[in-house]
Amino acid sequence: MFIGWDWATETHDVTVMDNSGTRVDRWELAHTEQGIDATLKRLRKHGSPADLPVAIETTRGLVVDRLLAAGHPVVPVHPNAFHAMRPRWGASKAKTDAGDSHKLADYLRTDGHQLRRLVPTDPRTLELQALTRQRADHIEARIAAVNQLDAQLDQLWPGGKAIFAARDSDIALEFLDRYPTPQAAAKLTPAKLEAWCKRRSYSGKRSGQVLIERMRSAPAAASRLGEATVAMLVRTQVQLVRGIRATIRELDKAIADAVEDHPYAPLLATMPRIGKVNLGQIIGEIGPILERAESCEQFIAEAGVVPVTRASGKSRAVTFRFATNRRARLAVTTFADNSRHGSDWAAKIYTDARARKKRHPHAVRILARAWLRVIWACWRDGTPYDPITHQTNNKIKTTAETALAA
Repeated sequence: MFIGWDWATETHDVTVMDNSGTRVDRWELAHTEQGIDATLKRLRKHGSPADLPVAIETTRGLVVDRLLAAGHPVVPVHPNAFHAMRPRWGASKAKTDAGDSHKLADYLRTDGHQLRRLVPTDPRTLELQALTRQRADHIEARIAAVNQLDAQLDQLWPGGKAIFAARDSDIALEFLDRYPTPQAAAKLTPAKLEAWCKRRSYSGKRSGQVLIERMRSAPAAASRLGEATVAMLVRTQVQLVRGIRATIRELDKAIADAVEDHPYAPLLATMPRIGKVNLGQIIGEIGPILERAESCEQFIAEAGVVPVTRASGKSRAVTFRFATNRRARLAVTTFADNSRHGSDWAAKIYTDARARKKRHPHAVRILARAWLRVIWACWRDGTPYDPITHQTNNKIKTTAETALAA
């Protein structure tokens, strides 16, 4: 039997098809506990869950988790791939929920041997993935909140924006909280400001005179809002930025603790300039790919750092890989870019790529490919990365290549 599951946020549609392509069963269910539980029980009437693969257009979410927990093999189908297959069921490309669940089941029946199945990932890896992804979301939220604060200050108090370079720093937020309006800061003198900064361990190495000049040289606002309203607007935005920064710090601590307990961490922790957060990102995003990849080349391709080649006859094009796990690519390219500042080997690969006229992002992806081969070897052999061994092996390889060239 083959199952097609067309999912949505409120209702789902399920079709059961046999090996001949005949629809055996089909029903619609609500996105409720009763609906999902009844569907899992109804599926068991058609056989053991292990013998009932389910095709669905997603790789994650509550439905996928429930299907995996129930023992069903889950076959994720990319929406673009599924859309490209629609003409086989009719030129009109008609779309209904019932029709989509039928087409998914039929697609699984005819092409299932070419589609990968989801493998349950180690829960510790999933926890790291969830923590690092939420941290990335909060980083974006912090950037948005700081941009909103900047826009507010541009309109209401440009001097408050000019005095400190980073508006999300502790000193800048404290200043805006204490002096949220031009009127509140009107009586500040260089000596008072310098003393205020000193009590808060200001490390910017700018004198009170310089800071006051920055504030007073900014253009004066001409807003018709009252002082109390401006103070409320600035302070509430400052509170928002502070709150997001606090959650990021909590997530950083949680990620560091989770990394310490993860079995993959000792394999990669000694890699140059990797850091706790980036190590967590790599384990959370690259770990699941490592577990299911059957070869190093498949591993590197799924990480998204190799281009896509399209060749037909005399036509050949090598293009950027868009369809990939972008978070995995970002995690490994961030590490690769940092590593070139702590590894001569990495620096040489990057420099050589730049010498071949590759742009910075392309050169970083080339370096990331090299690091992924190292990560694959460490994971395959269960051997922690050793910078000394890596450097020695690289020298031996270089010497051998030079001898062969001679």
